[in-house]
Amino acid sequence: MLNGFFPIAPIENYFAANPRRQLVQARDIFSDERRFKKSLLYRNCMAPVNGRYATGLFFWNAGRLLAVIVIMRNAAQGPFTQVEMKLLRQLYPQFRTALERLRSLEHEHAVRVTFEQFMRRVPLPTVVLRWNLRVVYQNQAASDFCALWQRGPEQARLIKSKAPLPVEILDRCRLLKRRWEQLDPLDIRQTGFEEERVHHPTRRHLRATISLKQISSAGVARPHFLIEFEKLSVGRELPHGGLPHLVRLTRREQQLARLVCDGRSNQEIADDSSLSLETVKKHLYSVFRKLEVSSRSRLIALMR
Repeated sequence: MLNGFFPIAPIENYFAANPRRQLVQARDIFSDERRFKKSLLYRNCMAPVNGRYATGLFFWNAGRLLAVIVIMRNAAQGPFTQVEMKLLRQLYPQFRTALERLRSLEHEHAVRVTFEQFMRRVPLPTVVLRWNLRVVYQNQAASDFCALWQRGPEQARLIKSKAPLPVEILDRCRLLKRRWEQLDPLDIRQTGFEEERVHHPTRRHLRATISLKQISSAGVARPHFLIEFEKLSVGRELPHGGLPHLVRLTRREQQLARLVCDGRSNQEIADDSSLSLETVKKHLYSVFRKLEVSSRSRLIALMR
């Protein structure tokens, strides 16, 4: 169905008055046949396939709609009989079992897709959490950053044991989780939030960016939490020396990298820096190689 599961107000109003109903016929929503044939549901979804009667099997979990199976019949087939509706009610638990299995497989697929999408972010300290806040993926740079966040630079160097995720980060994830769960369960078009940034309580140059990532191919999967750590420097220079995953850039390379982030072309950078175009290209190649980025957009994302 175009524009989400509920393209028309009468269906939303029906579920507002009858929450979590499992089997619903079109005539339950449209008692007047003339209104039914004028509805967007009929015109957009049923008429194109010669549908006349429809029954929907709705599957819910904790108040959120997971899936809908819609069965349509044409005028010649006639409306659903009481015997057929009874059979659908008997089949409903079996459909639900099959969907639960799909959810499990989809979750496994979502984890794999998450790895594929975010492994390219290795230059940044990166953590991916499941909906229950358990770690799916955490690179070594993120482990080092957690130690730096909680122990400070001196203790992080001396103590080599693994540090857990900072409590400030987990608390913000829980807040995002509560906000997501408060969304209208009928409005699946609401997909996420702006990125949340959390600074260290005292070391303000340490920052974490948290975002909810809904895997597009996993329609019934809950989102994952993507956490990216950054060590900021005065004047927004590139992070300098504190973590092993970030390679020290020369002062000239930092200057040219900032000009790239300002949207300057190579020729403009050469003119502003009084360098030849070939020298600029050589320096930027060194920047890309050291930071393990493959494009200007990647460099901008890393320095943001």
